[in-house]
Amino acid sequence: MNNSEGSAEKFSLKGKRAVVTGGTGILGSLYCQRLAENGAQVIVADLFADKCETLANEINSITGNNAVGLAVDLSKESSITHWSKQILDSYGGVDIIINNAATKSPNFFSPLENFPLEDWNQIMDVNVTGMFMTIKALGPSMVAKGKGSIINISSIYGVVGPDQRIYEGSWYKELDCAINTPLIYSVTKGAVISMTKYLATYWGPSGVRTNTLTPGGVSSGQNNIFNEKYSSRVPLGRMAEPEDMIGALIYLASDASSYVNGQNIIVDGGWTAW
Repeated sequence: MNNSEGSAEKFSLKGKRAVVTGGTGILGSLYCQRLAENGAQVIVADLFADKCETLANEINSITGNNAVGLAVDLSKESSITHWSKQILDSYGGVDIIINNAATKSPNFFSPLENFPLEDWNQIMDVNVTGMFMTIKALGPSMVAKGKGSIINISSIYGVVGPDQRIYEGSWYKELDCAINTPLIYSVTKGAVISMTKYLATYWGPSGVRTNTLTPGGVSSGQNNIFNEKYSSRVPLGRMAEPEDMIGALIYLASDASSYVNGQNIIVDGGWTAW
């Protein structure tokens, strides 16, 4: 084996089992597919069982890898307990956890002054508490093996405040409404980064690495006004595409990043470099 082959082999996920929460979303579904293409056995985890199973079947037909769909409600401890027990009983443990799930509430885009506490708690339950419970349930299986990679998905708005000017005239087709970045989103995504740093020092001595992947704004149906305003703030001159996240994801999941722990890999086209 020459050196280039040896380096490439470090990026392989063959024989590794990966759990992806929020696995049927815009980014999550691509994460699941690319992990499987790189050799991982993928557990697609999201709220609705039919969507999880459909995506798992699509991945199996494309890649030939073993993907399974296993639904979970990350806002409910009982659901996470049942879900994680199924995983541990069936597979004995996991090698990669990608905490990608995040939710929106009915009043997600309400201004701060009118933002309901009920919505705040609903988002916190999934984005932060659900992540904690997932790690608590599945992380010890990595510790027992002395190896594993936890990847927590944050956002540039967990690192910097949003530029409110880019939302003037914005519109999101999927939700049929104007968009902004609410305070709760920034708070939860900042918490994700703090959680990563804690886990990096807590389980690092046991061989379990924890890192954050922080995407910049991903093109996902925003109108042209928003796209143009956002892109004007990015040194590379465009919004991200889902595929732009994959290189960093595979790197953090694989043995290629075997000495990377407690880091925040920001994939934002240079947004935070200004």
